[in-house]
Amino acid sequence: MQELKGKVAVVTGAASGIGNGVATRLAQEGMRVVLADIEEGPLADAEKKLADTGATVLAVPTDVTKAECVDALAEKTFSTFGTAHVVHNNAGVAAGGPMWTLSEQDWQWVLGVNLWGVIHGVRSFVPRMVEQGEGHVVNTASMAGLTSAPMMGPYNVSKHGVVTLSETLAAELTLFGSPVKVSVLCPGWVNTRINEADRNRPADLQPPPGEDTTMMEAGRQMLDGLLKSGLQPSEVASQVLDAIREERFYILTHPEMVPMIDQRMRDILEGRNPAPSFFGA
Repeated sequence: MQELKGKVAVVTGAASGIGNGVATRLAQEGMRVVLADIEEGPLADAEKKLADTGATVLAVPTDVTKAECVDALAEKTFSTFGTAHVVHNNAGVAAGGPMWTLSEQDWQWVLGVNLWGVIHGVRSFVPRMVEQGEGHVVNTASMAGLTSAPMMGPYNVSKHGVVTLSETLAAELTLFGSPVKVSVLCPGWVNTRINEADRNRPADLQPPPGEDTTMMEAGRQMLDGLLKSGLQPSEVASQVLDAIREERFYILTHPEMVPMIDQRMRDILEGRNPAPSFFGA
């Protein structure tokens, strides 16, 4: 999709981090942008900031874990602008620690946002994009969707799911002759607040009383330093824009991490026991 000016983009998790970076970059290209996020205050701030630059922007508070909320996001987008050309399913959260120490609530929360959020986005928007014969879907996965680093079980599972969902969606669109394209974003460390994602964790999915969160807190502190040393969201956004224009499927923002993917593939193809992957190494 070469010409973006005047077209419509929808970005979830758009109040901060990668989502805000992508929404800002697409607005700079002249796109009309729909911002979706569960945090209403920061979402309103993001809307105002973009509107003050002269962008056409619409903020829609959205809980991507709920099918009816994403359906409502699609309805609002199409009733307001009549179309959507770029849909970036980006909202994400993280929880970690040894998998045998994690609660059912930990799994439900991470999978609900990271995987079901993308599933709902595809289900709600792609049929309309197929019908109109134009569009590009970007799904945010992670290097964690192409490798299997320890202490990140729910996150890894969710992001592996997003990668195969995206690959399958691209194959199906091709099979049916649809011009709608797909990209999967697989970044490494990016300077976001995902380590503070539990600020939005629902009350019914909080850790059970008495759960030992020592390992989780230690991981959070380590993650904080890695994130702050990562790419800026604006840099990731520029790579997303390039992929949309080039109709490129895989967006690998950290070439220095590609050898971990190669190691995993070689382990699989040569029947070896998997070698541990450590993003911080």
